[in-house]
Amino acid sequence: MTQHPLNLLMVASEAVPYAKTGGLADVAGALPIELAKLGHDVILLLPHYRCLSESGRSFRSVCRLHVPTPQGLVDTLIEEDVIPVGEGDGRVRVWTIRNEALYDRPGLYQDQGADYPDNLDRFSFLCRATIKVMAYLRASCQWETHVLHLHDWQAALCAVYLKTIDRDRPEAQGVRTVLTLHNVGYQGLFPENQFEKTGLPPSLYNPAGLEYYGSVNLLKGGIVFADYVTTVSPTYAQEILTPEFGFGLEGVLRNRANLPSGILNGIDTVRWNPETDSYLPANYSVSDRSGKQLCKRMLQREFQLPETAVPLLSVIARLTPQKGLDLVEAIVPQLMAMDLQLVILGTGEPELEAKFKILQARYPLRIGLRIGFDEGLAHRIEAGADMIVMPSRYEPCGLSQLYSLRYGTVPVVRKTGGLADTVIPLTSQVREAGGATGFHVEEDKAEALLLVLRQAIALYQDQSRWEQLVEAGMKTDVSWARSADTYDRLFGSLVRGPG
Repeated sequence: MTQHPLNLLMVASEAVPYAKTGGLADVAGALPIELAKLGHDVILLLPHYRCLSESGRSFRSVCRLHVPTPQGLVDTLIEEDVIPVGEGDGRVRVWTIRNEALYDRPGLYQDQGADYPDNLDRFSFLCRATIKVMAYLRASCQWETHVLHLHDWQAALCAVYLKTIDRDRPEAQGVRTVLTLHNVGYQGLFPENQFEKTGLPPSLYNPAGLEYYGSVNLLKGGIVFADYVTTVSPTYAQEILTPEFGFGLEGVLRNRANLPSGILNGIDTVRWNPETDSYLPANYSVSDRSGKQLCKRMLQREFQLPETAVPLLSVIARLTPQKGLDLVEAIVPQLMAMDLQLVILGTGEPELEAKFKILQARYPLRIGLRIGFDEGLAHRIEAGADMIVMPSRYEPCGLSQLYSLRYGTVPVVRKTGGLADTVIPLTSQVREAGGATGFHVEEDKAEALLLVLRQAIALYQDQSRWEQLVEAGMKTDVSWARSADTYDRLFGSLVRGPG
């Protein structure tokens, strides 16, 4: 428990179990719970998307607020769901912002692969509503926001509003803003002629503010105006200061008085636990891994592959070049010359999807393919596969390798971002000391990936050494506890000052 409980208001555009497109939702769903376990009073603020009605959660009305927009005040309903935390009266309150015109849609950000044209309206509204929520909490609940924790570009305008047009409001006094960057590749870019939708004065549309090569850049605004910036792994915090990974914002990040700090993500170790996972045909633990073999056979059966003892490789990812899946596609013929199987779960670029479909048709007894996303199948692949392949060109943190470690599936990962930070590679030095949990691919090249996979498959033949890798991975602490402690210290130092 923390010695100094804080009032934390967290703003995200998605969070499990309410709405999800990617890893941001896993973080925004898990981190508030861990911070509540430390004794903080946490409120998570989300848009009330259509899918919230299908999430199985129930909401009650909290209040109605009048949210300012360029068209005038919009009457808005705030609703609440409560997540119990721990044995006592701990809880996380999840507050949602209702605006059917903006959020009652099939997708969160896109429809059939195309961004909604009014996304600037939608997420400006989220941020304007956040300030109104802070005012309501202060006036009606005597709840002063100590830290406003913002996630990615969708929430970044909150930091801008608090330092500019809302800086003199009572609820803005003393509040500290932290912006967490989950992926600098997504910045919230909009045409210059849409700037007025933010409600900000034209004077802020300049290179020192939100202007970015003739466009409006919401993430840039958040980086400039937030009190503190974090990202999701130590290596990624260094990478985003370079042109290769900064996506044009490396100079803005370097110009901050305090450079971004990297705090590794964790995973929900209750939902992802091979000992209790209800998605699995058999459960197992680090001390009794026999159930993993049954999971492998059942996975082979699910993909209509022969139930043999060959190495079973897996991919669970968006089928995009960012994830390095073009490299996997390029080496499939060489992989098929070896005695192994490959299962793939994902959706992404139509061209890559089509190429994997062709390969699966060519090797039907060696490759299993499922285009789409299936939560249960993702769990069964993590349990049933021998290895997971993640050759990402960049990966801010990555979660699949953390699930894999927990499930005894050896990660073969590109040495970048959080992949480099969370997987201890097998090297001659580590081999002597023990403790390796997987393999690093140094270069962004198909031949480099193939070379490391050959090494992994060769080691698989030595089952005693392979089981050492598996065991070390399963004993790795991939929980949120350590990361939550780091956030706890950061928030405390921002509110009370260092020391």
